Amino acid sequence: MNLHFHPEAKDDVRTIAEKYGEVSERVHERFWTELESAIQRIGEFPERHHLDASGYRRANLEKFPYHLLFETSDTETRILVVRHNRRDPSFGLERR
Repeated sequence: MNLHFHPEAKDDVRTIAEKYGEVSERVHERFWTELESAIQRIGEFPERHHLDASGYRRANLEKFPYHLLFETSDTETRILVVRHNRRDPSFGLERR
């Protein structure tokens, strides 16, 4: 299965990573490691993630207060948004 990031989701990740990079290199690396793990789980088992109120599937990061919203089809999985758990729930939902 192909896994793709919406261009704005890539921007979301860059912004978050920069923020953690300002905290420390160690926190920055831990964020990337956890994000990569979540992406791997999405790629392997997309249907195991619950549907969010938005209708997209949601993958939570374990130690960081962020989650990924994604949609899946028979041929691909597309990550649409990476957002903070307390962010406005409508943020990023217009992305296609």
